[in-house]
Amino acid sequence: MPFMQHLKVMVVDDTSVSRMLLVDGLNEIGIKNTVLAADGEQALQLMMQGPCHIVFSDMNMPKLNGLQLLKALREYQPTRQCCFILVTGKGDRAMIEEGKKYGLNNFLAKPFTTATLKAAIEAVVGKLV
Repeated sequence: MPFMQHLKVMVVDDTSVSRMLLVDGLNEIGIKNTVLAADGEQALQLMMQGPCHIVFSDMNMPKLNGLQLLKALREYQPTRQCCFILVTGKGDRAMIEEGKKYGLNNFLAKPFTTATLKAAIEAVVGKLV
C-alpha cells in the first residue's frame, strides 16, 4: 500500500472554498484520508481526539489563527510531532520566522497548484510514492 494512503491530513481554513481546493489537490496526488476543520479551535479539538500526520492550516482565522494553533499543537504531547504546513496568501518573512520558533515545518503560498502542494509535503515527509 502506498505511503500516501497511510497519511492522515487535516485541512484547517475558515473558508469552505479554500478547504475544498486543498482537499481536491490532496486527492489529485493520492491523499484521500482528510479531516476538515473550520477554524483553529475546532482543529485543536479534533487533533486532541485523533492526531493527524500533517496539518495544513490557514493563517488568518477566527478563534485561533494558524500560529496560535501551531503553538497549541506543539504544547500538547500527542500532537507535538505532527507536520505543520502554514497556508497563507502573504509570504511575510516575519510570520514565517515566528512560525519556525514553534516548529513550523513548511508553508504553502496561496494561490497554489497541485505541484506546489505536493512539493510542500515532500519537503517535510520525503518523496511521495
